[in-house]
Amino acid sequence: MTSLDKPTAQERDPDGPATTPQAITEAALFEAFGGVRGMVETVLPGLLFVTIFTINKDLHISAIAALAVSLLLVAVRLIRRDTVKHAFSGVFGVAFGVVFAMMTGNAKDFYLPGMLYTLGLALAYIITTLAGAPLIGLILGPVFKENLSWRTRNPGRKKAYAKASWAWGLILLAKCAILFPLYWWADTTQLGWVLVALKIPPFLLAVYLTWVFLAKAPPPIDVFAEMEEQERAEKKREAAAAQEREG
Repeated sequence: MTSLDKPTAQERDPDGPATTPQAITEAALFEAFGGVRGMVETVLPGLLFVTIFTINKDLHISAIAALAVSLLLVAVRLIRRDTVKHAFSGVFGVAFGVVFAMMTGNAKDFYLPGMLYTLGLALAYIITTLAGAPLIGLILGPVFKENLSWRTRNPGRKKAYAKASWAWGLILLAKCAILFPLYWWADTTQLGWVLVALKIPPFLLAVYLTWVFLAKAPPPIDVFAEMEEQERAEKKREAAAAQEREG
């Protein structure tokens, strides 16, 4: 292993607390998955839909309200110039649900696109892990500034990403195993309230397990810092060569 292959050491701020691997991992997960605000934006449209539908059984009003609050969340982020990826994903999910429900006239179909997405995501986590490129690593690699270096140069992190991807895949499959039977057997309000209840706990469990696995893994290789170091070294070589020619 060359010097560039060694995981970068965590820096220590002399005027502040140490930047530990656990803290770096926690910050990266918060950035990648949106934190508390991202969870609120994920839950709120579905919660509003099932609440209104439970009260008046009106599909159109429930769907329009859910879509309106999703658009409002995006507007707030745009006004504040915040990252909009989580809010936009919520809008698309709600929009697909509204289209499905309106086309079929069955309020339960509002939830079907999200359930199918969850199933597809669970399979993606499992399949990519079996293929040697765990999805959670592909998602978090850029956040940690390591890109895909973990695949060939940091086997400890690759193993941690594989464990985390298995955790995500199995947790999401367990969630699907609960929701899909309810889609067929339960009514809209029962399915809706169970789905809302299962939004956050499985997600938090998967994020926690990811944090546990990565906090114990070797630190990431900062490929961006490596590239900057190589550029500086190249400039020094060019400057030295220019001085030799002038001398």
